[in-house]
Amino acid sequence: MSKDYELSTLGVRAGQVRSQFQEHAEALYLTSSFVFDNAAQAASRFAGEEGMVYTRYTNPTVAMFQDRLAALEGAESCVATASGMAAILATMLVHLKSGDHVVCSNAVFGATIQLFNNILGRFGIQTTYVSPTKTDEWQRAVKPNTRLFFLETPSNPMTEVSDIPALSAIAKKAGALLAVDNVFCTPILQRPLELGADFAIHSATKYIDGQGRVMGGAIAGTKALVGDPMTAFLRTAGPAISPFNAWVLLKGLETLELRVKAQSAAALELARWLEGHRSVARVHYPGLESHPQHALAKRQQKAAGAVLSFEAKGGRAGAWRVIDSTKLMSITANLGDVKTTIVHPASTTHGRISPEARAAAGITDGLIRIAVGLEALDDLKADLERGLS
Repeated sequence: MSKDYELSTLGVRAGQVRSQFQEHAEALYLTSSFVFDNAAQAASRFAGEEGMVYTRYTNPTVAMFQDRLAALEGAESCVATASGMAAILATMLVHLKSGDHVVCSNAVFGATIQLFNNILGRFGIQTTYVSPTKTDEWQRAVKPNTRLFFLETPSNPMTEVSDIPALSAIAKKAGALLAVDNVFCTPILQRPLELGADFAIHSATKYIDGQGRVMGGAIAGTKALVGDPMTAFLRTAGPAISPFNAWVLLKGLETLELRVKAQSAAALELARWLEGHRSVARVHYPGLESHPQHALAKRQQKAAGAVLSFEAKGGRAGAWRVIDSTKLMSITANLGDVKTTIVHPASTTHGRISPEARAAAGITDGLIRIAVGLEALDDLKADLERGLS
């Protein structure tokens, strides 16, 4: 499909392939394997000829999802996985080996830190953590064996914004690859590949689905870095997405732009309201002029996204009081849903990392994270006011 189409059109139309029945909606292929015309064709497919073989690494529904997300990210190729964490793991295992070094933002999802420290570390891959916003720290952390930079921007849960072009320049000079977790923005608000990243990584479980229904992950990039080696990795290692989940995510992409823009607008208004509240010490949201990277966010993103965090006065007791007083918001660590979610990061999403690491990332006991959904904004304010008062 032509790259000249707008994102809203690509989200609805890109990647679709119709069967001989000419179905209007994308078909769901719930099959584990595919039949060949003859033995010669079977041999050719197993030797690498393009075509469907086995759903672990080739499936028409999955291919449509991959192609549509690639179009939205402006990528040559995309490979889908069983979850966002599987997407990160696949990227690391395909492009790193024992003895390699990674420079990683210290403001990433807690499970990502566990992955680098407790799993990749056992196989001789070393990780150095640096500030997501201080590019000089990334430069100083580079070693002769540095092979990859990894970051989230905006970060979870502090919404710190990293300078992707600046970090891309440092990575390229070091001969390293740059992987950007694009979950918070999605390609609707930010396209990391256009800013110099080598990989745009997604937990499709979040905004791409948008309704908390299925798990999924994806990596977008060039065919040389993503399409060829990661398809081979899926074929061998097997962290594959199911066709049903891929089909649900295809439906999510159709409304992605509408949801993300509406949720971002609501998050900005809610952030402004919280910033003026007497019971709130500080609000972290890139759309606010008070945010340290507000100007960078305006250059790099089309909007500030739907996730914000704020410091409730009274530490952990104050934060838990606010959370426990809500009746509308869902107390869950997931985000990207049309239903607003609220969580205490220090005791949940980042509870397994050390207190020192939490402190370095700015995650205090009074911090609350909200992922704004599509409910009426006045109802969300009233829900929070109950605990804040």
